[in-house]
Amino acid sequence: MTAPTPLTARPDDRPPDGPWYLPTGDELAVFEAAWAARLPVLLRGPTGCGKTRFVEHMAWRLHRAADRAQTPLDVPLVTVACHEDLSASDLVGRWLLSGDETVWRDGPLARAVRSGAMCYLDEVVEARRDTTVVIHSLTDHRRVLPIERTGELLDAHPDFMLVVSYNPGHAAVGKSLKASTRQRFVSLDFAYPSLEAETTIVAHETGLDPATALRLARVGERLRHLEGHGLDDGVGTRLLVHAGKLIARGVAPRLACDVAIARALTEDAAVRRAITDVCDVLMP
Repeated sequence: MTAPTPLTARPDDRPPDGPWYLPTGDELAVFEAAWAARLPVLLRGPTGCGKTRFVEHMAWRLHRAADRAQTPLDVPLVTVACHEDLSASDLVGRWLLSGDETVWRDGPLARAVRSGAMCYLDEVVEARRDTTVVIHSLTDHRRVLPIERTGELLDAHPDFMLVVSYNPGHAAVGKSLKASTRQRFVSLDFAYPSLEAETTIVAHETGLDPATALRLARVGERLRHLEGHGLDDGVGTRLLVHAGKLIARGVAPRLACDVAIARALTEDAAVRRAITDVCDVLMP
């Protein structure tokens, strides 16, 4: 197995054509170090706070860093959106009929393990329990994937990296990551951005002027106080961006906030009215 290639990628020298991400701490440096050491990474944070964008940005950043260093390295990204019906077979692979014969088809995890891709399991606790058992042998010194149905013990490509994410807030409804799984990862905690950072993000992603972006960021800040008091989840930055894109295209702020924020957060008419009332005050 070849030694991992250490890379250095600085925010100030990246070209503007990749997935944009605004750092809020030392997450770039920690992730890069974990990638160089081939350590699995766990991202913890609420829905819509930027976890997926961060992974996309890091796969792109590492690829660009390799280009600059003239290193023969690609960092493709394989993303799996986990759901309650996702099984271990969906990740690893299965036998399928093809014409008159039965052929094996790798699943996305097996393809990433073979090719050296970065595999991202988004909201891993949403998947069935057997999926977390499958990844255990990839997250320690063995770095292997047992494929029981073919009898193969697949050694991970030297460049393979596993990244998973989950929302700790879902623990209240019985969806949490077991300690035996959690302790196999380097963990990065994500939270909603500060008001200043969120204003920058909304302005960049929507093209809105800074003053309007600030008002939308204040909407998010105010509505997050309702989490647990009528709202199951806080207002993710993603929803603010959706509303901002509608506003930038001429949709009235109240309507934009209703269809992009209120209706996405709740089906309760009274709570929806409370959300739109807040938007009326902050988005005149």
